[in-house]
Amino acid sequence: MAPLIALVGGFVVLRALGFAGVDVLDGWQPAVRGGLALMFLMTGLAHFFGKLRADMIAMVPERLPRPALLVTVTGVLEIAGAVGLLVPATARAAAICLGVLLVVMFPANVSAALRKLEFGGRPATPLPRRTAEQVLYLAAAVLAAL
Repeated sequence: MAPLIALVGGFVVLRALGFAGVDVLDGWQPAVRGGLALMFLMTGLAHFFGKLRADMIAMVPERLPRPALLVTVTGVLEIAGAVGLLVPATARAAAICLGVLLVVMFPANVSAALRKLEFGGRPATPLPRRTAEQVLYLAAAVLAAL
């Protein structure tokens, strides 16, 4: 739920700032990019700390090798993508790469839901809701890439 709040909340705040006269944020695309960057920065940092890291490692499908390394690499990619979204010269490429990353990481979310794992002390998001969220995140990445 926190990533969804970061994406939507970040978009709303940045769009409001654009309406209030902050020229660089005057448009829907900078707000989408900013909200998406906030979401990926938050989720990327979670790959490195405490219980959330352990929960993410447990989410990695069993057929994949070195789950801790995979969680570290995806965390670095999420943070790099978040930064890339904020740089006009790299924003389109970052959005495309983050969209691909969302698709590649989705099986871990499916695995967590099907195995009824916990994430942050709560049950993993049920698959239908997680799929809907994933579609929204992917749509935001596509819009950010336009």
